[in-house]
Amino acid sequence: MPATSRLSPRRTPFPGEWLILSATGLGPTRPRIDPGKPFPRWVSGKEHLVNSPVEVIVNGKAAQVISAIGWPGQTNVYRVDFRVPEGTAAGTATLGLSVAWIDGPEVKIPVR
Repeated sequence: MPATSRLSPRRTPFPGEWLILSATGLGPTRPRIDPGKPFPRWVSGKEHLVNSPVEVIVNGKAAQVISAIGWPGQTNVYRVDFRVPEGTAAGTATLGLSVAWIDGPEVKIPVR
């Protein structure tokens, strides 16, 4: 099942800025958690890492992904931290998320 994503910046991000993406459907994690169970509260070094490769694309350019983890206290919700690629043009950007080489739906984000 393709992942879905949501990004709600409080202000318009700029190239090089780190953003947090909320996504669903990213699949199993390490360590494993039973399907339908919420991810446990966060303890540094004990994150539930997404097991499959996660890629964020902004306007066709790969973004640096620093983490993809189960969102503590949530069920089937994941946190993906990424950097808007340098050189991203101002205006509306297309953001794509793929997990295990399966693309999810694209979303539009403003970039300044």
